[in-house]
This record gives sequence, C-alpha cells and structure tokens, in this order.
Amino acid sequence: MNWNRSKTLLVTGASGQLGRRVVEILLDAEAGPVVAATRSPEKLAALADRGAEIRRADFDDPASLDEAFDGVDRLLLVSTDALGHRVPQHRAAIRAAARAGVKHIVYTSLPNPEKWGAPFMLERAETEKVLEASGLGWTVLRNNLYTDDLLSKLANAIPSGQLAAAAGDGGAPYVTLEDCAGAAAAALASSDFDGRTIDVTGPAVVTHTDLAKLASDISREQVTYVRTSPEELRKGFIAAGMSRDEADVLVTIDVAISKGLLGGVTDAVEELTGHPPASVAEFLAEHSDVLFSTVEPALVGTGVMNSRSRSSAVRP
Repeated sequence: MNWNRSKTLLVTGASGQLGRRVVEILLDAEAGPVVAATRSPEKLAALADRGAEIRRADFDDPASLDEAFDGVDRLLLVSTDALGHRVPQHRAAIRAAARAGVKHIVYTSLPNPEKWGAPFMLERAETEKVLEASGLGWTVLRNNLYTDDLLSKLANAIPSGQLAAAAGDGGAPYVTLEDCAGAAAAALASSDFDGRTIDVTGPAVVTHTDLAKLASDISREQVTYVRTSPEELRKGFIAAGMSRDEADVLVTIDVAISKGLLGGVTDAVEELTGHPPASVAEFLAEHSDVLFSTVEPALVGTGVMNSRSRSSAVRP
C-alpha cells in the first residue's frame, strides 16, 4: 500500500470517536497535512496540539463546508447521526467537496444498505448513489457492527444470565472501531483502494449463541441466549425507557442479523492496514474489566443500546 504524503486529507466528524481516531492514526503515520473538521472545533484542542488543522464544518451550513473543504485533496465523509436527515446533509457535503476541488471522497456506510428496507439504511444506500454519481473519485467502506458495543450488551446480560435478542441463528462479523479507523485512514491516505466498495469485517461471523458462551466463559456464570420475537424485543426496549425510534433501530438490526444481511467475512482490514482484525473473543478478553464495571459502558455508535442511551449513539 502506498500512502501519498503530499495530499491534504480531511476527516469530517472529527470530534466523534471514529473520526477522532482516524485523525490520530494519520498523525501517527505522518500521512501529510491533516484537517480535522467538526461542528465543535473547541473539542479538538488536543488534535490541534498534535499538528492537525482544525476547521468548523456544519453539514447544515453550506458556507462552512466551502471554507472547511478549501484546499483539500481527499476527504473522509463519516456518516452523520441525523437520522432522517442524512441524505441532504451528505449531499450538501459532496457538493461542497466538488466546488472546493476535492478529488476523492471515502464514505463510511454499512453492509447491504439497499436490502434492509429500513429508512435509516436507505439513507446509506442513497448516499452511496449520490457519491458515485458526483463525478468525484470515491471509495465506500461498509463497516460492520462494532465489536465495542458488545461490551454494553454483554454487561447487561451477565447479571441476569440472559442475552435476549431477535437475531435467530444469524450472526455478524463484528469489527472493532480501531480496525475500522485503521481501514479508513488507509483508504483516505492511499489511492490503492479508489473506486471500490469494501466490506470491512472482523475475522469470523459470531452468533448470539457464541456471544452467550463468551459471556459465560469470561464471567464464569451461565449466560443463555434467549430467542425472542421482534415484537417482544421492541416492547421490552420501550418498557425499559427507550424511545420507539431507538427501539425500532435496534430491532431492525437484530432482524437483519437473522436474515444474514450483515454479510460474510472479508480480508479488508488486513488488506487495508497490513494486520489481521481483532476477534470478538480477543476484544472481550482485553476489555473484560469493563463487563464488570458498575458504570455502564458507553456506546461507540452502532447497533447495541441500553435503556439510557440516546438515539445519537446509534450508528445506523
């Protein structure tokens, strides 16, 4: 893989966990001029101290995008958290990038967005179409569900001994945020992956039966996978204090897992980063202390959410 260190690289959503980590990886690798863009520049003082240029970019303010993208060669478009409004936001960013002379956009999506049928996934599919029709160079990274969010899910399951889900016998090749960030940094800094739609996955498909066993092994307490219907799961989430929209997103993800829509395993992480992806078992063992913490683990932005989580934490 060849990183072109003379190009100016911009990462949107740099105050979020994925965007921030991509910026850190680029700075560590001395990838060239790095711009960190966010609605809240005051949150990125630490990145500025490390050498990143901080620019304000509000996807609802086209003028801010024109200024933020000026002089940028390649741009990472991290999908926003504005469910129901992401297509116009993403379209505005893509158009601003074209006006600014950006040559290439890397976009973070999810597997098979056109097949889920859910509005929040159709936003992903539509953004991919807008990008491909833009005339700009593009790469689409379809990141799978984050392994990191299993910490919250299993931390809630261990005390009760039950892991309830509507995922049937399906599974997902969970991938860590760290591996997704490394893949995104590589796709942004190198032209080797231009013009490709890449499924970014962990090393194995993991079912909820597998997750229950892993939780049992780590906790040394019996944890059983309890299969439930989507309707029952939705009622349980709402009864626990979750909004209907939040519950619908999580139920939809379980149904997608049951239908095999999260896809199979790829070698994308190793191809992009040069190292194999971390497995679910490795990640959970490394973070086992979090599973027994009295403080609920924070979500990093994918499909597992506890009753006190906000909808903005849901990556889909």
